Amino acid sequence: MASCGVCGGEAVLWRVVDGYDYFDCGVCGSIAIDAASLDQIDSGNFPRHYDPDYWAMEARDARDRSFGSSLARVAESFLYARRPIDRYVDIGSGPGFLLDALSIYLPAASQLFFGVEKFPPAEHSTHPGYIVGDLADEAGVFDAGVCVEVVEHLTPTMFRQVATAMAKCSAPGSLYYFNTGMPEYVKNEDQGYMDPLRRGHIVSWGWEALRMIFEPLGFTVFPVQRKTFAFVVEFQSSDQTAMADRIWTPHPQNRAALIDPQMGSVMFALGLESARAYA
Repeated sequence: MASCGVCGGEAVLWRVVDGYDYFDCGVCGSIAIDAASLDQIDSGNFPRHYDPDYWAMEARDARDRSFGSSLARVAESFLYARRPIDRYVDIGSGPGFLLDALSIYLPAASQLFFGVEKFPPAEHSTHPGYIVGDLADEAGVFDAGVCVEVVEHLTPTMFRQVATAMAKCSAPGSLYYFNTGMPEYVKNEDQGYMDPLRRGHIVSWGWEALRMIFEPLGFTVFPVQRKTFAFVVEFQSSDQTAMADRIWTPHPQNRAALIDPQMGSVMFALGLESARAYA
């Protein structure tokens, strides 16, 4: 037994990966690197430094996601959101490939999209919405957003900082879609997902951990129908409608944004079919 580095509850050793102990917590449900390593990371000692070598390795996967599955996540979130989306943010945008992909598939709505990246690679998107900086420093309000393959890199302290920044720049009803390997996914589909040295994956967040982080800030945490790699949070909302049921009544403005004069209804169809694929 050991103390969970996420919540302090009792946790059992799950696996040793590249010399690092990962623990499975029976309280918050997370799989996390040992608490001492989390403290070291908070002090700036990362197992994996996000240097040019990392970005060179990450670039291909980031581009593949951005021109594939991440487009589906964005389209889904437009159908799930209950408020009209005038500003949409990609949190932890990396090179900004998703902004580039959205400019191609939704050119008429390109001005809606922003990407925030605190540690950008040397070469990144020239999209006017690409922001080098911290989400906490943003003065504007976002109505929705996506965060793809980011939070598995974060310590609890870092994740709370991101969630606090989200609350600061969210309007009531703002909705955010997170794509990350949840414990069910890690245990049953990809045990290699926990990877401290190559990809820098240190935590797979359990449901109770997510509630501990988000609920005090005014967010509600939602599952996404049978997707073991996703969850949604919504700010200051009393709407308890499941994501799977929202797709039939999207906000008219958001539905219209997914149907482009040039590209047609491809993004609307992608969002609808992706939302239904795991139902």
